[in-house]
Amino acid sequence: MEYVVNHMINRVLKKGKWKNGLVEAALLLPSLLVCIPILILITGSVMGRGELAVYLRPVLGEAEGYITWKLMPDYPTFANYKRLLLETPQFFVLFWNSMGMVTAILLGQLAVGIPAAWAFAAYEFPFRRWILTLYIVLMLLPFQVTMLSSYLVLDGMGIMNTQKAIVLPAIFSTFPVFVCYGGFSQIPKEMLDAARIDGAGEWLIFMKFALPLGKGGILSAMVLGFLEYWNLMEQPLAFLEDKALWPLSLYLPEITWAQAGYAFAASVITLVPAVFVFLMGQDYLERGIVYAGLKG
Repeated sequence: MEYVVNHMINRVLKKGKWKNGLVEAALLLPSLLVCIPILILITGSVMGRGELAVYLRPVLGEAEGYITWKLMPDYPTFANYKRLLLETPQFFVLFWNSMGMVTAILLGQLAVGIPAAWAFAAYEFPFRRWILTLYIVLMLLPFQVTMLSSYLVLDGMGIMNTQKAIVLPAIFSTFPVFVCYGGFSQIPKEMLDAARIDGAGEWLIFMKFALPLGKGGILSAMVLGFLEYWNLMEQPLAFLEDKALWPLSLYLPEITWAQAGYAFAASVITLVPAVFVFLMGQDYLERGIVYAGLKG
């Protein structure tokens, strides 16, 4: 009898492993498809002009048929990176433009979004749910809907064609409020009431309870914010006329076979900070996705 039971258990375990292997194989294919553009970027950034010219002629209309590509160049070269990093000072100007704007936006969102989210999560006041619903509706509006009104407001403030036109609207974005609210709402109200009974003031409760216990939502909002604003394109194109003020996300030269390797290298370097932040904040990013699904 014991032999029969063990045999059945082994069959179930083998069947489970077979199913798990099938699921992993099914998920592996789309994962590889997602990685292909990144591999093409990295490979193209270390290709020479002649090799890129052969591969990209169908795309650029200089030949018929489909492109061919190799994951390993015949003659790898770092000339594109050398030109970009050592011979193109404009690249560094736009890089620091991006760093400055993203840093200012995230610090401003911390100063504005965290207190607003804490107010929604910790206090009861008239029309609280209505205001929170309005925040969610505003969060869902795409930039194209608010572009004209934003342009009129920024022009009236006299800050068009300055980086303030990008930073100020982003600071008052409703999305970090929504994500931080999801983190703060997980703090038990009984804990806050007990702290108040013990004589703790609201500021002490905010510093000792809200920030430590709600850091998951705060950091997830910062990670999501960095990934969004590092790749910002529409707002700079609409509000910045001076190209010297543009962020790095708009710094791609005209795509010809002679400039293709240069464009590939610029894309790879632009991708590096976003990938680094994503890997460092992946756990908090997952929490942010969970918090975004919570209802107030």
